[in-house]
Amino acid sequence: MRFDLAFVGFGTVGRGLADLLIEKRSLLEKVYGIEWRVVAISDIKLGSILDDNGINLAEALRLADSGRNLEALSVQRKGLSAVEAIRDSSANTVIEVTWTNIVDGEPGYTHVKTALSLGKNVATTNKGPIALYYRELIDLARKKGVHLKFKGTVLSGTPAFNLFEGPLSGCSVQSIRGILNGTTNFILTEMEKGADYSSALKEAQRLGYAEADPTMDVEGIDAAAKLTILANVLLDGNIRPGDVKRKGISSITPQDVQSAALKGERIKLIGKAEKEGDKIFAEVSPTPLPTSDPLANIMGVTNAITFKTDCLGDVTVVGPGAGRRATGYALLSDLISIARSR
Repeated sequence: MRFDLAFVGFGTVGRGLADLLIEKRSLLEKVYGIEWRVVAISDIKLGSILDDNGINLAEALRLADSGRNLEALSVQRKGLSAVEAIRDSSANTVIEVTWTNIVDGEPGYTHVKTALSLGKNVATTNKGPIALYYRELIDLARKKGVHLKFKGTVLSGTPAFNLFEGPLSGCSVQSIRGILNGTTNFILTEMEKGADYSSALKEAQRLGYAEADPTMDVEGIDAAAKLTILANVLLDGNIRPGDVKRKGISSITPQDVQSAALKGERIKLIGKAEKEGDKIFAEVSPTPLPTSDPLANIMGVTNAITFKTDCLGDVTVVGPGAGRRATGYALLSDLISIARSR
């Protein structure tokens, strides 16, 4: 299969995929029968270019990594909007990696819906459209006979959804529990070492794990969005992030952490969801876990999910939940999945 790719967003995640496409070009062709070329790139900071004969991806990467405008390249068209890049290019697959907006999903929602409506596959790491509009978008993809892939919205490149397309095919998920946000897990790990919340947060910001405004992470909003996606996909739910009962970690004190330790427990920000009848019950909250629980021993920025399944009981997956290469790999894995399904 040949992918003609349009990148909508060419920041850390998009460039992570670009790195891997170039690095693994021979492997993709020999093992998976995948050929690719990039026909459009649109980025709000780096400019927008289109060339149906193919864009030199290595040169685009070099410019982007040095902070230079992509429109310095010699191409057929420049200065397009993101929607024009999707609509006017010959791309059969759109890589949507713009910023996450949990309020209304924009601009990602418009990008994804436009691509699907035009009969183009989409692979995205953008949590907003999937958390808010999963049912609508997946139904549109099926109607148009194309694929909507979003592995990277949860646990980055670490397997989650695709476990149940491959190794755990035939298993049904009964409940989900997980550490879905690396920033909060890092902060709680630092607090266990003796730091207070404020200093642990500052260290997370210094290391680039937390934004200047850490609200999305520390108040559990990011984890709630990821839990929503997991519940809708794996528990056949139809909930939105606002339906998730949520409490963050900003009120956790060193005394809380020490008290838990004396009981043989660790406090973790846990997202959990289960289905009872037709209802989904979902919650994100700081939870004391006994150290015998696999999730209690997940430290630093690492993420993990325990799936309770009907065939195997509890299955826990552990791995990175962020990073240029890890999230880029999630998109690569989505492309391989599309190619295999063909």
